[in-house]
Amino acid sequence: MDPLSLLGVILAFAALLGGTVLEGGTLGSLINLPAVVIVIGGTLAAITLQTPSGVLRRATVLLRWVFSPPDVSMGDGVEKVVGWSMKSRKDGILGLESVAEQETEPFARKGLQLLVDGLEPETIRSMLETDLESREQGDLEAARVFESMGGYAPTIGIIGAVMGLIQVMTHLEDPAQVGTGIATAFVATIYGIALANLLCFPVASKLRSLVHYRSRYQEMMIDGLLSVLEGENPNTIELRLQGFMHR
Repeated sequence: MDPLSLLGVILAFAALLGGTVLEGGTLGSLINLPAVVIVIGGTLAAITLQTPSGVLRRATVLLRWVFSPPDVSMGDGVEKVVGWSMKSRKDGILGLESVAEQETEPFARKGLQLLVDGLEPETIRSMLETDLESREQGDLEAARVFESMGGYAPTIGIIGAVMGLIQVMTHLEDPAQVGTGIATAFVATIYGIALANLLCFPVASKLRSLVHYRSRYQEMMIDGLLSVLEGENPNTIELRLQGFMHR
């Protein structure tokens, strides 16, 4: 669980609700079921229509990363590669076969298996880079789903407000209902803007950052695996790979 993400969500809603109270309003004034249905339902409908099913499924999976990011650490990755290098110098490349079987990270396991299979360095690089680029592109497309939701939500909120105002116009003979109705109508606008700027856009931005970090980790892993294959000194490998930690 990422505590900062949870804190961000709590602060977002606390700011919205607290600001309403400080302005002299009531929390009940922000509760409007029809507005919730219009904004959330309309936004989900638009994004479902726009997005291919595979990308939509991937976006659902990536949403979990906001609170539970992938367990990828650049420092741990460097230590792994240095350990593989030492074992390779001691037992040969085939000595990494048992390491590959025990490796839990899929990309690293695939790379180790390619080394053990005796493929040429350029072939290994090409296969791993293709895997990296394909996954990165797919995940960035999934992250853009939330960015698109942030674009739709405010507009749909305005639609909800207009729909509410249409209902208000049918009660012009009652000034009390007109005032209340107008206030209620604009709640949909608040929902749309809040959904976009407090949730959708921040989620999209965080997911992009996580995808880029994982890609940098995998780039480091490719460089390290090829260095192991070439029999470089473990200390040299460690010093070079540490450069990925500062990008």
